[in-house]
Amino acid sequence: MEDELKDFTHYLIVEKGLASNTIVSYERDLKSYMKYLQNVETMKSFNEVQRVHIVHFLAHLKEQGKSSRTLARHVASVRSFHQFLLREKAADHDPSVHIEPPQLEKTLPKVLSLEEVETLLDSPDDSTHYGIRDKAMLELLYATGIRVSELIGLKAGDVHLSMGFVRCIGKGNKERIIPIGHTAIEAIEKYIQKGRPAFVSKKNHDDALFLNHHGKGLTRQGFWKILKGLARDAGIQKELTPHTLRHSFATHLLENGADLRAVQEMLGHADISTTQIYTHVTKTRLKDVYKQFHPRA
Repeated sequence: MEDELKDFTHYLIVEKGLASNTIVSYERDLKSYMKYLQNVETMKSFNEVQRVHIVHFLAHLKEQGKSSRTLARHVASVRSFHQFLLREKAADHDPSVHIEPPQLEKTLPKVLSLEEVETLLDSPDDSTHYGIRDKAMLELLYATGIRVSELIGLKAGDVHLSMGFVRCIGKGNKERIIPIGHTAIEAIEKYIQKGRPAFVSKKNHDDALFLNHHGKGLTRQGFWKILKGLARDAGIQKELTPHTLRHSFATHLLENGADLRAVQEMLGHADISTTQIYTHVTKTRLKDVYKQFHPRA
Protein backbone atom coordinates (compact mmCIF):
# COMPACT_ATOMS: atom_id res chain seq x y z
CA MET A 1 0.00 0.00 0.00
CA GLU A 2 2.95 2.30 0.66
CA ASP A 3 4.12 1.87 -2.95
CA GLU A 4 0.79 3.07 -4.38
CA LEU A 5 0.93 6.13 -2.13
CA LYS A 6 4.47 6.93 -3.32
CA ASP A 7 3.35 6.58 -6.95
CA PHE A 8 0.45 8.96 -6.30
CA THR A 9 2.74 11.53 -4.66
CA HIS A 10 5.08 11.32 -7.66
CA TYR A 11 2.09 11.88 -9.95
CA LEU A 12 1.04 14.99 -7.99
CA ILE A 13 4.55 16.43 -8.21
CA VAL A 14 5.50 15.57 -11.79
CA GLU A 15 2.24 15.49 -13.74
CA LYS A 16 -0.07 17.77 -11.74
CA GLY A 17 2.62 20.20 -10.64
CA LEU A 18 0.86 20.95 -7.37
CA ALA A 19 2.31 23.22 -4.72
CA SER A 20 4.38 21.55 -1.99
CA ASN A 21 1.89 22.55 0.74
CA THR A 22 -0.95 20.90 -1.22
CA ILE A 23 1.06 17.72 -1.69
CA VAL A 24 1.85 17.60 2.03
CA SER A 25 -1.90 17.86 2.77
CA TYR A 26 -2.68 14.99 0.38
CA GLU A 27 0.02 12.82 1.95
CA ARG A 28 -1.14 13.56 5.50
CA ASP A 29 -4.78 12.74 4.69
CA LEU A 30 -3.94 9.55 2.82
CA LYS A 31 -1.51 8.30 5.46
CA SER A 32 -4.27 8.55 8.06
CA TYR A 33 -6.61 6.80 5.60
CA MET A 34 -4.08 4.02 4.99
CA LYS A 35 -3.41 3.64 8.72
CA TYR A 36 -7.16 3.22 9.34
CA LEU A 37 -7.53 0.62 6.59
CA GLN A 38 -4.56 -1.38 7.84
CA ASN A 39 -5.17 -1.17 11.60
CA VAL A 40 -8.97 -1.06 11.85
CA GLU A 41 -10.20 -2.76 8.67
CA THR A 42 -7.08 -5.04 8.55
CA MET A 43 -6.65 -4.62 4.80
CA LYS A 44 -3.52 -5.33 2.82
CA SER A 45 -4.55 -3.82 -0.51
CA PHE A 46 -6.48 -0.76 -1.70
CA ASN A 47 -8.24 -3.06 -4.15
CA GLU A 48 -10.12 -4.59 -1.18
CA VAL A 49 -11.68 -1.25 -0.24
CA GLN A 50 -15.44 -0.86 -0.66
CA ARG A 51 -17.65 2.18 -0.24
CA VAL A 52 -18.67 1.14 3.26
CA HIS A 53 -15.04 1.22 4.42
CA ILE A 54 -14.65 4.84 3.32
CA VAL A 55 -17.92 5.71 5.09
CA HIS A 56 -16.58 4.06 8.25
CA PHE A 57 -13.31 5.99 7.92
CA LEU A 58 -15.16 9.30 7.68
CA ALA A 59 -17.31 8.35 10.69
CA HIS A 60 -14.09 7.53 12.55
CA LEU A 61 -12.74 11.02 11.78
CA LYS A 62 -16.00 12.60 12.91
CA GLU A 63 -15.84 10.70 16.20
CA GLN A 64 -12.40 12.23 16.71
CA GLY A 65 -14.00 15.66 16.50
CA LYS A 66 -12.72 16.60 13.04
CA SER A 67 -14.49 19.56 11.43
CA SER A 68 -16.66 19.40 8.32
CA ARG A 69 -13.92 21.22 6.41
CA THR A 70 -11.35 18.58 7.43
CA LEU A 71 -13.74 15.78 6.44
CA ALA A 72 -14.35 17.43 3.06
CA ARG A 73 -10.60 17.67 2.47
CA HIS A 74 -10.17 13.97 3.31
CA VAL A 75 -12.98 13.06 0.89
CA ALA A 76 -11.24 15.04 -1.89
CA SER A 77 -7.91 13.33 -1.14
CA VAL A 78 -9.41 9.82 -1.02
CA ARG A 79 -11.41 10.34 -4.23
CA SER A 80 -8.39 11.67 -6.14
CA PHE A 81 -6.31 8.76 -4.92
CA HIS A 82 -8.81 6.05 -5.90
CA GLN A 83 -9.35 7.68 -9.30
CA PHE A 84 -5.58 7.53 -9.79
CA LEU A 85 -5.44 3.84 -8.79
CA LEU A 86 -8.22 2.96 -11.25
CA ARG A 87 -6.65 4.96 -14.06
CA GLU A 88 -3.26 3.31 -13.48
CA LYS A 89 -4.95 -0.13 -13.29
CA ALA A 90 -3.65 -0.57 -9.75
CA ALA A 91 -7.27 -1.29 -8.76
CA ASP A 92 -10.27 -2.70 -10.62
CA HIS A 93 -12.89 -0.35 -9.13
CA ASP A 94 -13.33 3.07 -7.51
CA PRO A 95 -15.12 2.73 -4.15
CA SER A 96 -15.22 6.50 -3.66
CA VAL A 97 -17.37 7.25 -6.69
CA HIS A 98 -20.60 7.89 -4.72
CA ILE A 99 -18.99 9.41 -1.61
CA GLU A 100 -20.22 12.97 -1.10
CA PRO A 101 -18.34 15.53 1.02
CA PRO A 102 -20.20 17.07 3.98
CA GLN A 103 -21.92 20.40 3.52
CA LEU A 104 -19.67 23.24 4.61
CA GLU A 105 -20.81 26.28 6.48
CA LYS A 106 -20.00 29.40 4.47
CA THR A 107 -17.66 31.49 6.59
CA LEU A 108 -16.77 34.96 5.42
CA PRO A 109 -13.08 35.87 5.59
CA LYS A 110 -12.01 38.23 8.34
CA VAL A 111 -10.92 41.62 7.01
CA LEU A 112 -9.50 44.78 8.50
CA SER A 113 -11.04 48.21 8.03
CA LEU A 114 -9.03 50.84 6.18
CA GLU A 115 -8.21 52.49 9.51
CA GLU A 116 -6.99 49.19 10.99
CA VAL A 117 -4.84 48.53 7.92
CA GLU A 118 -3.28 51.98 8.25
CA THR A 119 -2.59 51.38 11.94
CA LEU A 120 -1.01 47.97 11.25
CA LEU A 121 1.14 49.24 8.37
CA ASP A 122 2.39 52.13 10.49
CA SER A 123 3.26 49.91 13.48
CA PRO A 124 6.80 48.76 12.52
CA ASP A 125 9.63 50.90 13.90
CA ASP A 126 11.44 51.80 10.68
CA SER A 127 14.40 53.26 12.57
CA THR A 128 15.70 49.66 12.83
CA HIS A 129 16.50 47.20 10.05
CA TYR A 130 13.89 44.82 11.51
CA GLY A 131 11.22 47.50 11.32
CA ILE A 132 12.25 48.47 7.79
CA ARG A 133 11.89 44.81 6.73
CA ASP A 134 8.54 44.34 8.49
CA LYS A 135 7.16 47.56 7.00
CA ALA A 136 8.19 46.44 3.49
CA MET A 137 6.57 43.01 3.96
CA LEU A 138 3.26 44.43 5.20
CA GLU A 139 3.12 47.09 2.49
CA LEU A 140 3.84 44.49 -0.19
CA LEU A 141 1.21 42.08 1.14
CA TYR A 142 -1.49 44.74 1.21
CA ALA A 143 -0.42 46.22 -2.12
CA THR A 144 -0.58 42.91 -4.00
CA GLY A 145 -2.74 40.45 -2.05
CA ILE A 146 -0.14 37.71 -2.48
CA ARG A 147 -0.16 34.73 -0.13
CA VAL A 148 2.34 34.53 2.73
CA SER A 149 3.90 31.46 1.07
CA GLU A 150 4.39 33.57 -2.07
CA LEU A 151 5.84 36.46 -0.04
CA ILE A 152 8.51 34.35 1.62
CA GLY A 153 9.21 32.61 -1.69
CA LEU A 154 10.13 35.88 -3.42
CA LYS A 155 13.69 36.27 -4.65
CA ALA A 156 15.44 39.61 -4.76
CA GLY A 157 15.11 39.62 -8.56
CA ASP A 158 11.33 39.08 -8.50
CA VAL A 159 10.56 42.68 -7.53
CA HIS A 160 10.85 45.18 -10.41
CA LEU A 161 10.48 48.53 -8.72
CA SER A 162 11.27 50.79 -11.69
CA MET A 163 8.47 49.10 -13.68
CA GLY A 164 6.15 48.83 -10.65
CA PHE A 165 5.39 45.12 -10.51
CA VAL A 166 6.25 41.94 -8.64
CA ARG A 167 6.57 38.47 -10.13
CA CYS A 168 5.48 35.58 -7.93
CA ILE A 169 5.00 31.85 -8.33
CA GLY A 170 1.67 30.70 -6.88
CA LYS A 171 -0.20 27.43 -6.53
CA GLY A 172 0.50 24.87 -9.24
CA ASN A 173 3.74 26.70 -10.13
CA LYS A 174 1.72 29.37 -11.95
CA GLU A 175 3.43 32.70 -12.49
CA ARG A 176 1.63 35.99 -11.78
CA ILE A 177 2.67 39.54 -12.53
CA ILE A 178 1.06 41.95 -10.05
CA PRO A 179 1.31 45.77 -10.03
CA ILE A 180 2.48 47.53 -6.87
CA GLY A 181 1.83 51.12 -5.83
CA HIS A 182 4.27 53.88 -4.94
CA THR A 183 3.89 53.45 -1.15
CA ALA A 184 4.94 49.80 -1.30
CA ILE A 185 7.70 50.63 -3.80
CA GLU A 186 9.16 53.22 -1.40
CA ALA A 187 9.06 50.77 1.53
CA ILE A 188 10.74 48.01 -0.51
CA GLU A 189 13.38 50.38 -1.89
CA LYS A 190 14.25 51.44 1.66
CA TYR A 191 14.46 47.79 2.75
CA ILE A 192 16.74 46.83 -0.16
CA GLN A 193 19.03 49.82 0.44
CA LYS A 194 19.08 50.04 4.25
CA GLY A 195 17.39 46.96 5.73
CA ARG A 196 18.37 43.85 3.78
CA PRO A 197 22.17 44.48 3.86
CA ALA A 198 22.03 44.29 7.68
CA PHE A 199 20.56 40.76 7.45
CA VAL A 200 22.99 39.42 4.86
CA SER A 201 25.50 37.08 6.46
CA LYS A 202 28.98 36.48 5.08
CA LYS A 203 28.49 32.75 5.64
CA ASN A 204 25.06 32.61 4.04
CA HIS A 205 24.20 33.90 0.58
CA ASP A 206 20.44 33.36 0.46
CA ASP A 207 18.79 35.06 -2.53
CA ALA A 208 15.42 35.31 -0.76
CA LEU A 209 14.12 38.87 -0.69
CA PHE A 210 13.07 38.85 2.97
CA LEU A 211 15.67 37.49 5.38
CA ASN A 212 15.78 36.54 9.06
CA HIS A 213 18.56 37.36 11.51
CA HIS A 214 20.55 34.34 10.29
CA GLY A 215 20.60 35.71 6.74
CA LYS A 216 18.23 32.99 5.59
CA GLY A 217 14.81 33.40 4.00
CA LEU A 218 11.94 33.93 6.42
CA THR A 219 9.63 30.99 7.11
CA ARG A 220 5.83 31.05 7.36
CA GLN A 221 6.15 30.56 11.12
CA GLY A 222 8.64 33.40 11.36
CA PHE A 223 6.37 35.78 9.48
CA TRP A 224 3.33 34.72 11.51
CA LYS A 225 5.19 35.49 14.75
CA ILE A 226 6.13 38.93 13.41
CA LEU A 227 2.56 39.69 12.31
CA LYS A 228 1.05 38.73 15.67
CA GLY A 229 3.57 40.93 17.48
CA LEU A 230 2.89 43.93 15.25
CA ALA A 231 -0.90 43.51 15.57
CA ARG A 232 -0.56 43.35 19.35
CA ASP A 233 1.61 46.49 19.39
CA ALA A 234 -0.89 48.26 17.13
CA GLY A 235 -3.74 47.41 19.51
CA ILE A 236 -5.74 45.51 16.89
CA GLN A 237 -8.29 43.34 18.67
CA LYS A 238 -9.51 41.35 15.66
CA GLU A 239 -8.28 37.80 15.25
CA LEU A 240 -5.64 37.86 12.50
CA THR A 241 -4.53 35.08 10.19
CA PRO A 242 -1.65 35.10 7.70
CA HIS A 243 -4.31 35.71 5.00
CA THR A 244 -5.91 38.75 6.70
CA LEU A 245 -4.10 41.32 4.55
CA ARG A 246 -4.87 39.27 1.41
CA HIS A 247 -8.58 39.25 2.32
CA SER A 248 -8.47 42.97 3.11
CA PHE A 249 -6.73 43.72 -0.21
CA ALA A 250 -9.46 41.96 -2.21
CA THR A 251 -12.36 43.39 -0.20
CA HIS A 252 -11.12 46.98 -0.35
CA LEU A 253 -10.54 46.75 -4.12
CA LEU A 254 -14.09 45.50 -4.71
CA GLU A 255 -15.55 48.10 -2.33
CA ASN A 256 -13.93 50.77 -4.47
CA GLY A 257 -15.33 49.41 -7.73
CA ALA A 258 -12.62 47.06 -8.98
CA ASP A 259 -13.56 44.47 -11.62
CA LEU A 260 -14.06 40.98 -10.17
CA ARG A 261 -12.06 39.34 -12.98
CA ALA A 262 -9.11 41.66 -12.36
CA VAL A 263 -9.15 40.83 -8.64
CA GLN A 264 -9.33 37.11 -9.51
CA GLU A 265 -6.24 37.44 -11.69
CA MET A 266 -4.27 39.35 -9.06
CA LEU A 267 -5.19 36.82 -6.35
CA GLY A 268 -4.32 33.89 -8.62
CA HIS A 269 -7.67 32.12 -8.18
CA ALA A 270 -8.26 29.38 -10.76
CA ASP A 271 -12.05 29.66 -10.33
CA ILE A 272 -13.89 32.99 -10.10
CA SER A 273 -16.34 31.45 -7.59
CA THR A 274 -13.47 31.56 -5.07
CA THR A 275 -13.12 35.31 -5.63
CA GLN A 276 -16.87 35.89 -5.38
CA ILE A 277 -16.78 35.27 -1.62
CA TYR A 278 -15.42 38.81 -1.32
CA THR A 279 -18.56 40.26 -2.91
CA HIS A 280 -20.50 38.75 0.01
CA VAL A 281 -18.07 40.41 2.41
CA THR A 282 -18.64 43.82 0.84
CA LYS A 283 -22.44 43.37 1.00
CA THR A 284 -22.20 42.41 4.67
CA ARG A 285 -20.09 45.50 5.40
CA LEU A 286 -22.60 47.73 3.58
CA LYS A 287 -25.39 46.34 5.75
CA ASP A 288 -23.37 47.05 8.89
CA VAL A 289 -22.73 50.64 7.76
CA TYR A 290 -26.43 51.10 6.96
CA LYS A 291 -27.54 49.81 10.36
CA GLN A 292 -25.00 51.99 12.13
CA PHE A 293 -25.65 55.28 10.37
CA HIS A 294 -29.16 55.31 8.90
CA PRO A 295 -31.53 57.10 11.30
CA ARG A 296 -34.42 54.68 10.65
CA ALA A 297 -32.43 51.46 10.36
